Amino acid sequence: MKKYVCDVCGYVFDEAVGVPEQGIKPGEKFQELSEDFSCPLCSVGKELFSEVDE
Repeated sequence: MKKYVCDVCGYVFDEAVGVPEQGIKPGEKFQELSEDFSCPLCSVGKELFSEVDE
C-alpha cells in the first residue's frame, strides 16, 4: 500500500486506511480514485498529490 501527500496542506492519503468519510474504503488505490477526488482538508484535486517515498 502506498501513501500520497497533498502538496498544498500536507494531508496524507494512505491507501491502507482510505477516507471513510468520503466513501473510500481501506485498500483502494489512489490511482483508481475518481477524478473528482479532493483533499479532505483543503479540497484541492488529486493532481496536487505526490507519492510518498518510504
